[in-house]
Amino acid sequence: MGKSKRNKGSRGGGDGGAEDQPDGGSDADSVASSTELSDLHLAHATEHVSSQEFVLDNYIDALYEKRGSTREKALGALVDAFESFMLLGLVENKYVTLLSQFTNSVKKGSTKEVCVACRAIGLLAITLGAGSSSHEIMDESHPQLFRVLQTWPDATKMISAVDCLAVVTFVGATDLAETQLSLKAIWDVIHPKSGSNVGIVRKPKPPLLAAAISAWAFLLTTTGSSRRSTDPWKEPITFLCSLLEAEDRAVRIAAGEALALCFELKLLDVSSSEEADADSEARKTSGSKNQLFLNMQALKAKISGLVYNLSMEAGGRGADKKNLNDQRDLFQRISDFIKSGECPEESLRISAKNGILRVTSWRESIQLNYLRRFLGRGFLKHAQDNDLLHDIFDIKIDRTENMSNTEKKIFRSEEEKGRALKLNKERRLAQERKHNILNEQYG
Repeated sequence: MGKSKRNKGSRGGGDGGAEDQPDGGSDADSVASSTELSDLHLAHATEHVSSQEFVLDNYIDALYEKRGSTREKALGALVDAFESFMLLGLVENKYVTLLSQFTNSVKKGSTKEVCVACRAIGLLAITLGAGSSSHEIMDESHPQLFRVLQTWPDATKMISAVDCLAVVTFVGATDLAETQLSLKAIWDVIHPKSGSNVGIVRKPKPPLLAAAISAWAFLLTTTGSSRRSTDPWKEPITFLCSLLEAEDRAVRIAAGEALALCFELKLLDVSSSEEADADSEARKTSGSKNQLFLNMQALKAKISGLVYNLSMEAGGRGADKKNLNDQRDLFQRISDFIKSGECPEESLRISAKNGILRVTSWRESIQLNYLRRFLGRGFLKHAQDNDLLHDIFDIKIDRTENMSNTEKKIFRSEEEKGRALKLNKERRLAQERKHNILNEQYG
């Protein structure tokens, strides 16, 4: 803007001073005008944020309504907002209220309300990212989610509860014990005979079974390969192996991905200490020295054979060619991995400059596919702007690459404000902890 005026002045034949400006303006006036315009943009942006907060508060108010359809509509609007925007700055001080109303909908709502509320809880955890807030979300939502999984209502509710439980545990769990609690709850859906409700034998329908296996594998990615014994994994791996022969293709695919992860985490490998333990125990019982090792080798061979067969499955008349090709491709990759250790690789462009998401293992591939499905149309937005996804997939991205100078100014201002708020919150929590310790000691 100022540059344009200076060019006009020079073309006027003067020395470029203020008197040569055709509109009587000066460079100083131009800079001042530009600054005022930037401040005006900043004011408009701040007003926009305030407007978003006003709308958010209206949706929160609607969650208190007695009419279920009103709550459903508000929940749906909030889910849309979580998908469309990165709402961290707006919800980090409101998440307790939001969570309370979301869990209330899971407890008392219709099937549709329960499903949307479960999704809203998961999106809230992803938005807030790892930390004390998401840990609180996990703790507070567990009772209602476990209740849904233990009472076996309709499959739609259970699929939503399984997805939500997997996501809030993935984001919020701080130790292996918390993850194992959720893994156990989801496994009881996959294989109910091993669960607590042994008096009532239930069998999940294929859509629920496939969803539960995917959720279980998603959480298993966070446990690493630091297992102490192969023994606890024999039952789930054997059962997953049997599901490779299931009639439903989605179940076979979910089981295949879970087994590929088990191979990657070396859950079928018998350590030398386990062989020694097996030796000692075997001498007491059957006299077989290497029974555990032989059992796991036989299981590996069986899985390998089934995987190869699925990679070569013929279509037949009336077969869904796309899904069949997807199955063949997946099981070919699993077969290659079992034979040679070759891991799947995938790259996604997240932004125009340097924003590349790469996965080079089954663990990362399972995490990517699960989060991409759960976030739906919001995946790209969160991949660009959500620090949680940046940390998970080691995404390096310049968030200001497509911004104007004014937008960059707003962005940096919000970043500084966010850092200040976070520091203040940490100081407050530290003071509260110190106060509680003093009360315990001297109270």
